[in-house]
Amino acid sequence: QVQLVESGGGLVQAGGSLRLSCAASGLTFNFYPMGWFRQAPGEERQFVAAISASGGTTYYADSVKGRFTISRDNAKNTVYLQMNSLKPEDTAVYYCAALRRSFVQNYRDHGRYDYWGQGTQVTVSS
Repeated sequence: QVQLVESGGGLVQAGGSLRLSCAASGLTFNFYPMGWFRQAPGEERQFVAAISASGGTTYYADSVKGRFTISRDNAKNTVYLQMNSLKPEDTAVYYCAALRRSFVQNYRDHGRYDYWGQGTQVTVSS
């Protein structure tokens, strides 16, 4: 079965950095665009970043553009989220997800993703 396992979350001070990883198994990883989403308590799940299957195209939420970088290593079946200049409002559970549908039409919509990880907590203190 498909498994997505996130790691790398933790507690960091404002201005600091973290790198999240998401290791995939049970799917042909290089066929799947991947996305990162986040969800804070009491809020909707929110798009953060997405990357095409080849890694050649990336998209970001305006709130993280210039601070976060999504990348992937298809040889390692892993997608990453490098987060720099973290702010307290970045505090959330971060999820990776795999998309079987068309990338450009669907990358921003969490309801369109087919497989999800369990999430990793990121807490940014002020």
